[in-house]
Amino acid sequence: MTHTQTTDRRNFVKNTAAASAALTAAPYLWTTPAQAAQDSDLTVAAIGVGGSRGRYNRGGTIARQAAKFGKMIAVCDVDSMHTAEFNADKLFDGSLSEHTDYRKMIDSVKPDIVIIGTNDHWHVPIAKYALRAGCDVYCEKPLTLTIDEGKDICKVVKETGKVFQVGTQQRTEMNRLFLKAIAMVQGGYIGDGVNAHVAIGGAPGEGPFKNTPVPEGLDWDFWVGPAPMADYSLERRKFFRWYLEYSGGKMTDWGAHHIDIAQWAMGKDNTGPTTVGGTGQFGKVVPDGFNWPAFFEGKESLKNGYNAATKFNLSLTFDDDAVMTVNHEYVSEDGKTKFPNGILFEGSRGRIFVNRGKLTGAPVEQLSEADNKDIEAAMAKLYKNKPITSHMQNFFECVKDRSEPISDVYTHHRTMTSCHMCNIALMAGEDLKWDPAKEEFIGNDMANQLMARPSRPDYLG
Repeated sequence: MTHTQTTDRRNFVKNTAAASAALTAAPYLWTTPAQAAQDSDLTVAAIGVGGSRGRYNRGGTIARQAAKFGKMIAVCDVDSMHTAEFNADKLFDGSLSEHTDYRKMIDSVKPDIVIIGTNDHWHVPIAKYALRAGCDVYCEKPLTLTIDEGKDICKVVKETGKVFQVGTQQRTEMNRLFLKAIAMVQGGYIGDGVNAHVAIGGAPGEGPFKNTPVPEGLDWDFWVGPAPMADYSLERRKFFRWYLEYSGGKMTDWGAHHIDIAQWAMGKDNTGPTTVGGTGQFGKVVPDGFNWPAFFEGKESLKNGYNAATKFNLSLTFDDDAVMTVNHEYVSEDGKTKFPNGILFEGSRGRIFVNRGKLTGAPVEQLSEADNKDIEAAMAKLYKNKPITSHMQNFFECVKDRSEPISDVYTHHRTMTSCHMCNIALMAGEDLKWDPAKEEFIGNDMANQLMARPSRPDYLG
């Protein structure tokens, strides 16, 4: 071990020990979820609940988690069947007011907290409205559809001073495997010069699909909202993540999780890459050289089919020459390492692999009892010196003490910027340079144009 590495490790141990001592000296008083819900005077409204079995998104599941910590008073969904099903749950037994327009619901019931579980392109418009109405907000990931939406929501959170939690549960849950991996990387256990290789899986590319009549009880115009108007089909609604009009494919679905963890571990969660480039392909309905800016402006059209990237291998480079690759499947140059989902961290002294099921690698196997104690203290510090709880409990505790939650809007914006940069590089068909301070592409008008989307006037948020 070099002198620099020894010094870094000593500082790491010193700092994490101090964090651990602080936790012992000033513990938080935490309650069980059942006690929290019974004792809480915080009122909660759920927007986008996805049906009784989460047929179209996880909004209902997330909202039920929130009901364990606050008093649920209202539910909103553009599908009246969803609101009825959610309200009929034994947790509520028909006691909630039901709404189809989130604006009217927020204005009438004035909840303390709003839980957003809609499809992705509605996240920011609803969140902005709720924040400006005085609500604290928990919003499912990915928070943004575009880079400019991220800039915008950061401004609104700062202006309102409200608590905002993004639903990236890998920061809190999954047996704390990701927190431990971050602590090991930042603690020097794999050395310096750390790079990360992220695999997030591919996406389907089928189509075109037949358009069908709108189901009874669904306000399809409101569902489409700020996006370009399109005819209804089950695929478009249920699998919206594979349509770039409403989401970003796997790049923002799983990228919002794994790119987030990689950037946090590498110390890049408050900055961004300087270059992005690579190769990939889109769904079958997308022709080569397609004009994406014209499509989002409504000047070009595609047949009704999945149009997000199906396969991709991209690289993001940071100002210190650190590299993060983003792949549908990672395969090392020698072909000996291959995985479809997870993060591989490589440093000068070794490498570790983490996904939701495991944390492996020689540096993990070589940890001593003392190392593990240091890492536990480091994990507490990463968690902003609070006990590591469920994601939803962290949010409600932060609402109570007005502190910043573990998945704050600012670092998530940086994560999503990297995700969107990957998609924009594929849409532009070339490598791109990025200024992380100005948050704009350098010398590429098309790429800068793709940082935002036009919105239908009635749904600006």
